[in-house]
Amino acid sequence: MTQLSHMDFTHPYFGAFFLLIFAAMVFYGMAAMARTVSRKMARLDTEKLKLTLYECGPEVTKQPNKISAQFYLFALLFVLFDVEIIFMFPWAIDFKVLGWFGFIEMILFIGLLAIGFMYAWKKGALEWHSIR
Repeated sequence: MTQLSHMDFTHPYFGAFFLLIFAAMVFYGMAAMARTVSRKMARLDTEKLKLTLYECGPEVTKQPNKISAQFYLFALLFVLFDVEIIFMFPWAIDFKVLGWFGFIEMILFIGLLAIGFMYAWKKGALEWHSIR
């Protein structure tokens, strides 16, 4: 008990800290238990089941993935620039309060956006390539 003498159990945030540690341990325990149980109960011969006919539907054929990675890169860039544009709205609302400091800050922010946009453009991330 001598090692715990430096801990202050009366601190107002001790309960929150204890709950954080307890929740992390419970989460790790539940994740480990779920992984163990699912590995024990999982069927490993599901490939035949996936290729069987469903009711009177067409025969299942395996098709290669035809979605280009370019689509994901384009979508990621859209989300990135969209979120950055959202950061401009609070600035526009407090434009008069921020003054010149806020104006210079936003010019630097837009400059960084432009640099990122030009980099993506030079790398060809904005060009749509045909799958065929």
